[in-house]
Amino acid sequence: MDIADIDKNLELKSSLKTDNIIFYNVNKPPFKIYGLYDYQNQNEYMRMPIEVSEKISEGVKHLNYSTAGGRLRFKTDSDYIAINVKMNRINLMPHMAFTGSTGFDLYIKSPKGFIFCDSFVPPISIKDGYESIIYFNKKAEKDILINFPLYSGVNELYIGLEKSATLKEGSNYLIEKPIVFYGSSITQGGCASRPGNSYQAILSSWLDCDYINLGFSGNAKGEQSMAAYISKLDMSVFVCDYDHNAPSLDFLEKTHIDFYKRIRANNKTVPIVLMSKPDFENGKENNIKRRKIIKNTYIYATESGDKNIYFVNGEKLFKNKGRDNCTVDMCHPNDLGFYRIAEGLYPVIKGVLSKN
Repeated sequence: MDIADIDKNLELKSSLKTDNIIFYNVNKPPFKIYGLYDYQNQNEYMRMPIEVSEKISEGVKHLNYSTAGGRLRFKTDSDYIAINVKMNRINLMPHMAFTGSTGFDLYIKSPKGFIFCDSFVPPISIKDGYESIIYFNKKAEKDILINFPLYSGVNELYIGLEKSATLKEGSNYLIEKPIVFYGSSITQGGCASRPGNSYQAILSSWLDCDYINLGFSGNAKGEQSMAAYISKLDMSVFVCDYDHNAPSLDFLEKTHIDFYKRIRANNKTVPIVLMSKPDFENGKENNIKRRKIIKNTYIYATESGDKNIYFVNGEKLFKNKGRDNCTVDMCHPNDLGFYRIAEGLYPVIKGVLSKN
């Protein structure tokens, strides 16, 4: 028996049964996409230029097409919003919710920030895309944000609205120059239950800021070619968190300070936040040594006169009470873990933005 036959609240709304609907290509105004590279001129969505990702590694080349950090914004008074999405590189993982790796979720802006409304849930049998629809309780103009999947690829996205509905450009971010996050699978969003629960998405809502997610699962290794690319981005803050993917202490020590130097050499003023890993108990002795390497980069920077460098001790991010409830596998955060990372970073990032 299908679960939807038992509990109608779990019925997947993937069959669009309305005739009063018109679909729009989101690559065209008044829609606006954030966090994805040159989206109006590409055949599929990506996070950085193809030629750059190809030079870094095969892993980065592949993961570049995961749409982590991609967001769509617009305003409408439609009674519902539907999506019709063409997808590739579907990632089904045993330890991450499909709604996070492959789904979209929808938020509505309020005076307190963006509030979660519902998810466009992908069917488990998905092959190359799906349709889904979300209905609203009342007729009113809504400022909409839709988060793209964290671990799957998207070729095309269409939004379905009532034919008579208004469609306008969404409001702008208060902080329009994006925060750039670089790091591991945790940075990419594994294993959030839905895209809006990645720590960057939470921070974006709290701070009303744009961001770019350059998390590359298992493949963020502090390459100089990656540093060269990031250093040329127009960003408000740079957050560096890749020690998870450094295969050894020696590797981390040889790359970390040079990665910082490359960023700083090409971008003299951007605030740089250096983070150590939050999942500290799994291999604690080794993680203490990793943290020391990262802290040494911070010390080098400050002693060299860098006034815009910051260090975040990852061990404190999960806090003490309930820290064993913060991951799915002693490594990747669940939603509680991501919320606590966002809580820990919020005062740091807010202070950096206020200062600059």
